[in-house]
Amino acid sequence: MKTKAPLILASQSPRRQALLQELGLEFTTLVRSVEEVVREDFHPRAVAVMISEDKAKAYDDLDKTNIILTADTVVAVGNEIFGKPANEEEAVAMLKRFSGITHTVVTGVTIFHKGRFKSFSEETFVTFRTLRQSDIVHYVQHFRPYDKAGGYAIQEWIGMVGVSRIEGDYYNVMGLPVGRLMVELQEFM
Repeated sequence: MKTKAPLILASQSPRRQALLQELGLEFTTLVRSVEEVVREDFHPRAVAVMISEDKAKAYDDLDKTNIILTADTVVAVGNEIFGKPANEEEAVAMLKRFSGITHTVVTGVTIFHKGRFKSFSEETFVTFRTLRQSDIVHYVQHFRPYDKAGGYAIQEWIGMVGVSRIEGDYYNVMGLPVGRLMVELQEFM
């Protein structure tokens, strides 16, 4: 499926790329380095949108015929935000923190075209069973939690064995609320 203008996904996330491919959208990827500043005094929903908008602004110099799509996902317990773990110790600590409780996954999305921005966010509540230490360590050592907000991917092993409940958009937890994105893209254009 083609958009009215060339679509550029400004993300190196293989999950976001796969989701857009599954939608049948034609797109190219272009990634620029943007510092992701997390403001601790902001609600996680606001943080995800702000970072997504900052990412979109990095493409302001491109040909105005392109549609730029950026996204940022944060995981939170209350207002405590969890980004991507830097190492095994952080990944294990994050998963221990989520064990037996409900946390929130928020994805901020920005659509940028011809100097206009449209941003939105989607929120999903994920509940983990009480996770055994051995399961957490197994996941961290055998999968790649370091490029994932909150240190896990719901579609991987830990999601299959650890998630007891999800309220909201499953694909949002993967990093892109695709149903909402399609509606927003159609309205934006």
